[in-house]
Amino acid sequence: MSPNTSLVVRKKHNTGLTLLEVLVALFIFALTGTAIMKAASDHLTGVGQIEDITFATWVANNRLNQVHIDNTWPIKNNQKGEQEMAGRIWYWQQRTIKTSDDDMVQVEVTVGLDEQYQDSVTSISTFIAKQI
Repeated sequence: MSPNTSLVVRKKHNTGLTLLEVLVALFIFALTGTAIMKAASDHLTGVGQIEDITFATWVANNRLNQVHIDNTWPIKNNQKGEQEMAGRIWYWQQRTIKTSDDDMVQVEVTVGLDEQYQDSVTSISTFIAKQI
């Protein structure tokens, strides 16, 4: 070594993360991941419920259309039946409600997936007048 050359001693500084910083980052990532999974799960549950309500409404509308097509008077009360739609059996119940007009009744159709008619998915109603 020449006398003009001086030794430069450089200190090495650690530029990595401390264990505490890594743990805090993992905690934040875990919380974010959990929130995203919960939101996705809730969304999928909501989509399934909307699908069930849609199919049940179609079944109820089919039944009300059949009542209109049959064109019989008086409309039968407390009818029950089933219809297959979207690979499942849907159970419907038809109820007739008197109105103040003797030539008109309210027909309510309740639809569910339970054969015992305990839980309903949807219920729709319409008014049907006697054909003259």
